[in-house]
Amino acid sequence: MKTARYILTLLAISLAAVTASAQKDGIASHFTVLGLEFEVNAGTNIGGASPIPLPAEIRHIDSYSPDLNLQIGANVSKWLGAEKKWGIMAGVRMETKGMKTKAEVKNYGMELLDNGRTLKGRWTGRVQSNYNSRQLVVPVTAIYRFNHRLKANFGPYVAYMFRGDFDGYVYDGYLREGDPTGDKYVFEGDSRASYDFSDNLRHFQWGLQGGVSWTAYKHLLVNANLTWGLNNIFNSSFKTVSFNLYPIYLNVGFGYLF
Repeated sequence: MKTARYILTLLAISLAAVTASAQKDGIASHFTVLGLEFEVNAGTNIGGASPIPLPAEIRHIDSYSPDLNLQIGANVSKWLGAEKKWGIMAGVRMETKGMKTKAEVKNYGMELLDNGRTLKGRWTGRVQSNYNSRQLVVPVTAIYRFNHRLKANFGPYVAYMFRGDFDGYVYDGYLREGDPTGDKYVFEGDSRASYDFSDNLRHFQWGLQGGVSWTAYKHLLVNANLTWGLNNIFNSSFKTVSFNLYPIYLNVGFGYLF
C-alpha cells in the first residue's frame, strides 16, 4: 500500500508539471503511433462487494467504510473512420478494492473459529466484515467521442486477483449449529468469534465497465468509471455464504493523454 501511494504521488506531481508545461507552450497535438493514442491514469475506487438484491438474512446495515482503494494504469485507443467518433480502447491497471461493514443479520450462513474449535451453522446477531482485493484488470471497451473534450466508454473487463482477504468477527448474538434448529452458542457482551473466508475468494473475475473522460486541459484528463462485477467474489464451491456478492465500484481520477 505504501508503494502504491508513493507511485500515485509521483504520478500526480509529474502530471501537474507536464500540464503546466502544456499550458505554457500552447495547444499541443497528441502523440500517436500507427494511429494509436496513449494515456496513463490514476485514481481511487469507492464501493464494495454487495448482494443484489439485499437478501432477507441482512436485516440492517449498521456502518460502511470504504478503504483507500488506489488504482494506476494505462490505456491505448484506436479511433475508427474518417470522423473518428467511434473507437476501441484496451487497457491494463493495478487496483485495490476493499471495504469494512457492520450489519445486523438473521440466519446468516457462518463458519466460526472459537477458542480452537470450528462452529458452522446459522448466525443471528451482529457481524463485521473486512474485504480487500488486489487485482490486475484488463478492460476492452468501445469508445465514443461527443466532442474534442468529452468521450465515453463501455464494455467488458476481466480481472485476476493475486491477493485477497475476506474476514471479520461476530458478536452480540448466537449461532445455531448446522441449521436454525441446531445447538445454540451464545456470544454476548465482550464475547466474539472470528471467521476467515479468504481462501474461498475467486481469483478470476469479470464484469462491465462504463464511464466518461473529460479533457480538462491540453493533455490532462478527468475520469469517472463504474465497474460492475458479474460473478460472485467467492468460488462456486463455497456454500457457507448463501448469496452472491458482486464487486461494484466507482473509480474517479485523472490521467495524462500523450
